[in-house]
Amino acid sequence: MDFLQSMPRRWVTLYIPMAAFVFILLFPFYWMGVTSFKPDNELLSRDGNPFWIMAPTLAHFEKLFFHTEYPAWLWNTIVVSVVSTFISLACAVLAAYAIERLRFTGAKPSGGAIFLAYLVPPSILFIPLASIVVNLGLFDSRWALILTYPTFLIPFATWLLMGYFRSIPFELEECALIDGATRWQILIKIILPLAVPGLISAGIFAFTLSWNEFIYALTFVSSSENKTVPVGVVTELVEGDVYHWGPLMAGALMGSLPVAFVYSFFVEYYVSGLTGSVKE
Repeated sequence: MDFLQSMPRRWVTLYIPMAAFVFILLFPFYWMGVTSFKPDNELLSRDGNPFWIMAPTLAHFEKLFFHTEYPAWLWNTIVVSVVSTFISLACAVLAAYAIERLRFTGAKPSGGAIFLAYLVPPSILFIPLASIVVNLGLFDSRWALILTYPTFLIPFATWLLMGYFRSIPFELEECALIDGATRWQILIKIILPLAVPGLISAGIFAFTLSWNEFIYALTFVSSSENKTVPVGVVTELVEGDVYHWGPLMAGALMGSLPVAFVYSFFVEYYVSGLTGSVKE
């Protein structure tokens, strides 16, 4: 790493690339924030600085929260994301533990098949799922999303937990079995406490995927009060060829904050869950 010691080389190899990366990553959020607080006359004007606000306003947020169904969209998104994430994690834990720790015939092909199921595009799956949702009488309800989101959350969470369970030493289970523990006790009292970083990592992924999901929410929900944030913002704040950019950006900004907070609070568990931190 001697080539990083001199200051010119640090600028060329470290500071400038990092600054460019941070700028490209954060500029869309900055643009959302600026547009959310700009009054309509500044948004539609060709004069002034487009990257700054001359007269900040909260009118777009007032319209969003008091003149649209955005609070209901936000609540629907939270309920659907949290419930579907917990359902998916519960199923993924059982599937990943069975595949990685029980050593039954066909365990490896089963794990590969589960991961391949995740690769199937949702744009193909929503057609047969739509027929099932209608036949069960769940169309235009939260349950339509809660029961369909695990179809793409469980395969990914299972694949992620399989890799983490693989890093837990088998000797821990063998000692527990010798002491008379059951498989359920081993899972609850040994495996899950050691796999907390992996569970949090899988939960963050599942929560993010369900929070940002668009195709199923657009297909299975039609009434305005039952929509989620990604669908409601796009369908309700665009009237024909008229784009209400202020409320649109305010809705996008408010919709992205919960996911950002989740990542910021659990970033250490997220990283360790991806790398596998259990050592013998």
